[in-house]
Amino acid sequence: MAIETAIRTFKNLIGGEWTESSSGRTFDSINPANKTEVVGRFQASVEDDVVQAIESAEKAFPAWKAVAPSKRAEMLYKAAVLLETGLEQYAEELTREEGKTLAASRMEVKRSAQTLRYYASEGLNIAGDTLPSDDPTTFVYTKKEPLGVVTVITPWNFPISIPVRKIAPALASGNTVVFKPASDTPLIAFRLVEALHNAGLPAGVINFVTGSASKTGVPLVSHPAVKAVTFTGSTGAGENIRRNVRLSTRIQMELGGKNPLIVLEDADLDHAVELAVKGGFELTGQACTGTSRVIVMEQVHDAFVEKLIARTKTLTIGNGLSGEAEIGPLANDSQLNNVLDYVAIGQAEGAELAYGGEWINEGEYANGYFVRPAIFTGVRPDMRIAQEEIFGPVVSVIRVKCFKHAIRVANDVEYGLSASIVTSDYNRMQYFIDHIQSGIVKVNRTTTGNALNVPFGGLKMSSTATFRESGREALDFYTHSKTVYHGIQELKFCCSK
Repeated sequence: MAIETAIRTFKNLIGGEWTESSSGRTFDSINPANKTEVVGRFQASVEDDVVQAIESAEKAFPAWKAVAPSKRAEMLYKAAVLLETGLEQYAEELTREEGKTLAASRMEVKRSAQTLRYYASEGLNIAGDTLPSDDPTTFVYTKKEPLGVVTVITPWNFPISIPVRKIAPALASGNTVVFKPASDTPLIAFRLVEALHNAGLPAGVINFVTGSASKTGVPLVSHPAVKAVTFTGSTGAGENIRRNVRLSTRIQMELGGKNPLIVLEDADLDHAVELAVKGGFELTGQACTGTSRVIVMEQVHDAFVEKLIARTKTLTIGNGLSGEAEIGPLANDSQLNNVLDYVAIGQAEGAELAYGGEWINEGEYANGYFVRPAIFTGVRPDMRIAQEEIFGPVVSVIRVKCFKHAIRVANDVEYGLSASIVTSDYNRMQYFIDHIQSGIVKVNRTTTGNALNVPFGGLKMSSTATFRESGREALDFYTHSKTVYHGIQELKFCCSK
């Protein structure tokens, strides 16, 4: 039974007002390291709430579009300061709500402030082109304009940094936003919206609704006023959105991954192990760019596995608020059951569970969703644990005989988000870069992590591959190009010379 002492109830933000859901119901956000703790209580929104939010955003759009870019930038800069001012509080709340370590939460809040500043600046550089015309009396140019109402739907694993990298470019380019965060992490999403609201955004420019996708999802993607939907989440959910979105509504979706780390025979094995541990187990494996498969040349396979198990055994598992924990809990009961199910599937398929994979539920772990990181060996490329996204601390080690075989195995999945190789051979680095089917390619680096000023996105079933997130390219999604043919009358001079 969850402890309910002094629980704060948080509201939606619609049309500049903090409001309760028309459903009259709420739901609790639970600490995954201690499921008896309620972090906060939030509105169980329904379609009527979403429609109100969309209509508020639609009403606010013309005035927000007309606001000077420098004024929009000022508000984003101010929101960044507000996030940094509340850094320690927000990082602790993020950890209590999502489970990641306090150090990781601090980094995420800091990065979110940096992203706000980045797009505050980039919003001043949105420009069209002038083009030559065969008609000397016609001036031809293009101009970039905002789309209108943008729906932002985000996951729980990076519950402030992913929303910021969607919301900041949307606002900087003059759009209005309706934001629905994941129900597992609504508090840190609330803090972001609170910062933007307190930074002076006009009523209706940013709207915030919490609740389940089943109760809110239809109008979020199908309402006629919604001009764009940006979503990060599972491939299945993305496919459902694509089926329901209107033909004229722009979509941007970043979805699942089954990311490989290729370890060649000339690799620094200690470095390769660190990359595998960081990519596979940091954030409890709950990253779309996480390392799920390690493809190892047979010459170094056994030595690599021995080092990987030894290093994994040293990892400290615990509550993210403790200074010692390197791996926190899984985000919720569903995630825990999913990981345990895949551990069982891997064993049933004939893979060897070389280490870990058990639910840790005694003593200080009794009330949390803790699992020991799992390492499978003897994994065939066609096994489910080598093909399907698990989204947890489970790494499959696959033995290969040659470099090109490693590339084939790496590409032989339906996903193509992030991939990395560990080698000192420049020629094979370049071959990998040219032939890997992945939107993000890394050399001697972990599959996880991306810079805020560079494009982010996947190939195949990892993305709609329409518009990239992050960097300057992200602004393309939130603007459309208008082509102008400006007729110029020929001047008649009265002077005879």
